Amino acid sequence: MTDAANLNFRSRRWVKPEDLNAHGTLFGGSLLRWIDEEAAIYAIIQIGNPRAVTKLISEIEFVSSARQGDLIELGMLATDFGRTSITMRAEVRNMITKERILAIDRIVFVGVDEDGRPLPHGYTNITYDRDRLPKAQSGTVDG
Repeated sequence: MTDAANLNFRSRRWVKPEDLNAHGTLFGGSLLRWIDEEAAIYAIIQIGNPRAVTKLISEIEFVSSARQGDLIELGMLATDFGRTSITMRAEVRNMITKERILAIDRIVFVGVDEDGRPLPHGYTNITYDRDRLPKAQSGTVDG
């Protein structure tokens, strides 16, 4: 896996009772839903397309778990830009202990048009600005 210092840890979650499995630990499905959502937001920012869809999530390595009350953080890092896609790594860790909970080597998102066809984005590097966010469509009429 990657050095966690290179990942952007921008999203945090508080593990609540509704996030637990029958063993009293964080349910993997909840965690994967959070990762997919965070990866989608990251992809939208990086490729500037609000229609970024999940294409692939590689092998998932669960290293440890989290319990009710734990604070966890999700880290993402773009590793490659394709013509219509972005590939990233993900890691989840305990905020207090910094212990790794989960690692995913490859998550691929593709930007698509209104008809679901891949749409080129033209980017080749990571941004930390919000300039790639899709602009709001003006629905007002000057009067």
